Amino acid sequence: MSGVSAGGSGVIGAITLPGVRRSVGYARTFLRDLVPQDDPVLDDLVLVGSETVANAITHTASGHAGGRVTVVLTAAPGLYRLEVADDGAAGSRPHVKRENGSDNGRGMRIVDALALRWGWREDGDRTVVWAEFPGSVPPAR
Repeated sequence: MSGVSAGGSGVIGAITLPGVRRSVGYARTFLRDLVPQDDPVLDDLVLVGSETVANAITHTASGHAGGRVTVVLTAAPGLYRLEVADDGAAGSRPHVKRENGSDNGRGMRIVDALALRWGWREDGDRTVVWAEFPGSVPPAR
């Protein structure tokens, strides 16, 4: 792990986890250890991290034997950026599903509601879902 660079942004933590359900809890703990406990965005960031890791394990090749999920948190003055990379899903990309009253399909609605902005990008066969949050990250000196 490295701190925020003098240029103003940098990786503050990264972890690759096996594509199994218990990794959702490991991701939550990992993120809680990186963000100051008094930062008002902590709970939202951890919840979004939890949802995106769970989605990766449930809806992509990450949830199959040997699959993995990578969680990266970067920081810049006043901003956190969470990235969750999965092993890819043929023809499926992250999107917000309409509310239909079921218990399924709420993950990306939660991301959409809590993040300042979010999106996704391809990285080879992998898909990276990113979400940004305001944070009390001190400005670079």
